[in-house]
Amino acid sequence: MRIFLYLISIVIANVATAALMPLEFGIFIIPVGTLFAGATFIFRDLVQNKYGRKKTYMFIVIALVLSATVSFILGDTLAIVAASALAFIIAESADTEIYTRLKVSFVWRVFYSGIVGGILDSAVFVIVGMSSIGAGFIPWEAVPVAILSQVIAKSAVQTVGALILGQMRGFRAVPVQS
Repeated sequence: MRIFLYLISIVIANVATAALMPLEFGIFIIPVGTLFAGATFIFRDLVQNKYGRKKTYMFIVIALVLSATVSFILGDTLAIVAASALAFIIAESADTEIYTRLKVSFVWRVFYSGIVGGILDSAVFVIVGMSSIGAGFIPWEAVPVAILSQVIAKSAVQTVGALILGQMRGFRAVPVQS
């Protein structure tokens, strides 16, 4: 079930971004898929908690291929697909390594690793995919706000997810698996 949730959250993130209008909060514009992208870090941590670090990297590769395929099928440009793939592999790898090395409770590892993963995912995707380096959808002046918008959304999902896991029996003091 953990693997399914991880993989399906990635597909839903891509579909939601393509199919739904972004949420607007003042200067912040947040693609709906960003909320599901934030959840992928939580589900990846759950996968790693059960299957260990080495197998998790296998699932990350599967998820990367799935994400790129869905993105391409949905009509994203090659620049967006490539930026998404690059952001994904960097962020998921960072999340995995931070999660592995932290010697705190499961809930705190989920929170900290997900926050870092979300920041990296947002920064790499917006800079490489959305700015003039990539598809050119947003001007350089809008890059910081676009990154911040995604970071806020992903961090909110991470925080809520960690709090929910903290209330669930069995997730409070789960030992570290590598």
